[in-house]
Amino acid sequence: MTGFEETPDLRAISDGEAEALCTRLRARLLDVVSRTGGHLASNLGAVEITVALHRVFDTGRDRLVFDVGHQCYIHKLLTGRDGAMETLRSFGGLSGFPKPRESIHDAFIAGHASNAVSVALGMARARTQLGEDYSVIALLGDGALTGGLAYEGLSNAGQSGEPLLVILNDNGMSITENVGGVARYLAHQRLKPQYLRFKKGYRRLMSALPGGQHVYRLTHKVKTAVKETLLPCSFFEDMGFTYLGPVDGHDVRGLTRLLRYARELRSPVLLHIRTVKGRGYPPAEKNPDAYHGVGRFCVQDGKPLQSSGPSFSAVFGETLCALAQEDRRVCAITAAMRDGTGLGAFAERFPGRFFDVGIAEGHAVAMAAGMAKQGSLPVFAVYSSFLQRGYDMLLHDVGILGLHVVLGVDRAGLVGEDGETHHGIFDVAYLSTVPGLTLYAPASFAELRVMLRRAVLEDRGPVAIRYPRGGEGAYQADGGPASAAVLREGRDLTIVTYGVTVNQVLEAVQALEARGCRPEVLKLNRLAPLDIGPVADSVGKTGRLLVAEECAAIGSAGERLCAGLAQKGISLRAVRLCSAGEGYLPQGAVTELRRLCGLDHASLERAALEVWKRG
Repeated sequence: MTGFEETPDLRAISDGEAEALCTRLRARLLDVVSRTGGHLASNLGAVEITVALHRVFDTGRDRLVFDVGHQCYIHKLLTGRDGAMETLRSFGGLSGFPKPRESIHDAFIAGHASNAVSVALGMARARTQLGEDYSVIALLGDGALTGGLAYEGLSNAGQSGEPLLVILNDNGMSITENVGGVARYLAHQRLKPQYLRFKKGYRRLMSALPGGQHVYRLTHKVKTAVKETLLPCSFFEDMGFTYLGPVDGHDVRGLTRLLRYARELRSPVLLHIRTVKGRGYPPAEKNPDAYHGVGRFCVQDGKPLQSSGPSFSAVFGETLCALAQEDRRVCAITAAMRDGTGLGAFAERFPGRFFDVGIAEGHAVAMAAGMAKQGSLPVFAVYSSFLQRGYDMLLHDVGILGLHVVLGVDRAGLVGEDGETHHGIFDVAYLSTVPGLTLYAPASFAELRVMLRRAVLEDRGPVAIRYPRGGEGAYQADGGPASAAVLREGRDLTIVTYGVTVNQVLEAVQALEARGCRPEVLKLNRLAPLDIGPVADSVGKTGRLLVAEECAAIGSAGERLCAGLAQKGISLRAVRLCSAGEGYLPQGAVTELRRLCGLDHASLERAALEVWKRG
């Protein structure tokens, strides 16, 4: 234990003690994340604001809603979880995001972005409706204001009049700098303690005097007119917020004072703070993108302890560069995940054909539809769980017109340590519902190259290619252009799979063959439109079916295969559908999660034996 105490004790510490605490917290954060991996730079930038929040509010009662949630590590340290930080992002350990089931201090789950104001307003309205008394705070950061939902929430929250504090942690990714010395001077003056005291006292006096409310409204209008001429903050105030800022987000003394003042206003308040992502750790300050999400590293020099090998994301980016070289219509779109989706080289080589839209997946899909309608070949690289926010645009803007938009669906399947908010287990279901969409599932780098070329230059209509985080396995072949490929001929049962799960299946088949069982292995290359024919031919010989896939059970390929076989009147002696199940999965290493779901080779071997012996 390192001595970080429960939240209520922080409200009694002095300014000097708070500053010393911030220094200790940064050291502890570096120590933990260097050994566990995780989100580093964003948490280093949020130390002072988190400490200030805990000095002013009781997060066991007051509601602190994070947006985005990966900036919550300091909050965890301050709320009784210091001793468990070594388990961060591990199976059965602490999540890397806020989780209400983990602590009463975590008000809401937060794995994606731009929803915090909406959630916080809902909490504030429930508080008012039920006659309760507590504060509600939304802490935005890391580009959350590039998502349209944030503005929907801000617009409604400002008009509501509900006491609510929105904190914008601006680390240079959300709002441009204020321009001009006068603006900076006035912003500084209006945040001085004496100004804040005068403003509060003046409001009380006008409320008490006869006719004071009329005088207050008149002087407020004059002040607002002058301020709007000189200060660039009217955007938020026009929505109904009292705007405070911009202020130094690393001044824990000043932040504490402002938070206390904002709490007393009892109205919608937006506090705009400026922070440095990676603050206090030179390697992260110099290169915050590289230290946004990190694996285990050496604190002394910042170098990773284990080098990463080739990945599907990298192969996707390399192949897309080659296609863009061949056809000038090819362009790439990302939603604030340039490097994560392997598009760094594309952005450098083809800057005029690379578009980063921020955390706005719905907009990205709609923009791609517009580009495709006018003759471009847009390729949108996006994480599977983030693409969920573009589903409406896929159906409406892309699907109805049958536009040739290509989706590179990264992080499909189990992603590991980021947990249930990031597992890409729902895309098979929701993408398969889009009429006319073609969905590929490469199992190797070679197949990704071939399928991406086909998707961009040969196919028509909407196309999606789903591939996992990380690298390929022992299977490194190309299954060919057919909708399905027979990898192993057999007679006793049919095993159907796709993607990198083929590696677990083939390993299980080796053990099955040693037991005298001869399965036939079919690998699906295309999940939509789903071709029942090859599976029907195989089960016609074997009479038994096992489907193994890293996706949610509901809407899975296995469900659709069984329905298709039933429609054809093909009866089976035994069936087993192995998937990620019907619920949400926790964080943990992919190997552990596969074992949990029954998708590791040992579990698949046992399942296949049961199917073989049945009937």
